[in-house]
Amino acid sequence: MRRVHLLATGGTIASRHGPDGLAAVTPAEELLAAAGAHPGVTVTTSDLGTVGSFAFTTSDLRGLVAEARRCLGRGVDGVVVTQGTDTMEESAYLADLVHDDPRPIVFTGAQRPFDAAAPDGPANLADALLVAASPAARDLGALLCFDGLVFAARGVRKVETLRSGAFAAPGRGPVLRLAAASVLPLGRPVRPAAMPLDLAADLPRVDVVACYLGVDGSLMHAAVAAGATGLVLEAFGAGNVTPAVAEAAEELIARGIPVLVCSRVPSGPVEPLYATGGARLARAGAVFAGDLSPWQARLLLAAALALAPDDPRRVLADRLAV
Repeated sequence: MRRVHLLATGGTIASRHGPDGLAAVTPAEELLAAAGAHPGVTVTTSDLGTVGSFAFTTSDLRGLVAEARRCLGRGVDGVVVTQGTDTMEESAYLADLVHDDPRPIVFTGAQRPFDAAAPDGPANLADALLVAASPAARDLGALLCFDGLVFAARGVRKVETLRSGAFAAPGRGPVLRLAAASVLPLGRPVRPAAMPLDLAADLPRVDVVACYLGVDGSLMHAAVAAGATGLVLEAFGAGNVTPAVAEAAEELIARGIPVLVCSRVPSGPVEPLYATGGARLARAGAVFAGDLSPWQARLLLAAALALAPDDPRRVLADRLAV
């Protein structure tokens, strides 16, 4: 008999309609009952609040990941975390950054509420429990299970606001898929070593600045003035920025503020190709984050600053090389 622990945190999967809109009020035991029978799997449950993930703070996220890791200490074969989909890709990624256990932490949720006429949460939860108990999920780190597919944490993104197939990993694809009661392997990406991050300590502030036609460097300087110790640029295309943003990046990097470059395009890597765009950023010392989303890159840069405040580029290089 396999053992899995369910850690519920709220989100759409736990939400019901009320006079002011949807509210996450359904506890883990009810979520588990709605998911139906789990042959060959014993499931224990606990609740860690009932909120929408859009309301999470970075402190909440650190607490969630720490609690999921504590749940593994109960001798289970895997842990399932239910939460809202809005920031699930960030939760899964932070969990993956520190994950040093062969047993999986599997995130799932729903696009339709618990009391919908046809909720998708019960099926997603049933799948996630099956994945958490499966030997096929071992050594894959933190995972995200949704609509019959399972994605590695790195590179996964929410790509639909309402449709049941909410997530994808552009350019990467899923690592497992569900077929009836079977978990089928599709790929086994190489994972870098876990980062020895202290989840009890605050993460340094890192802000994301979006690029759009005509943008200048004002928001970059404002972010640093507000306390950001690092910046992520959501750049154009393969990593290009306006001349004004490039100039601001040069000034801030010279002052010791690390800049990580991602793209506002959903699929594909960033590369320093254009002389006055991405290549100018690279010459200034900006780091290019491959195909990592700006939101996951923000957490990576914060973790790198926490571990090596004087040399975050070394930590970034090690993590991004894999």
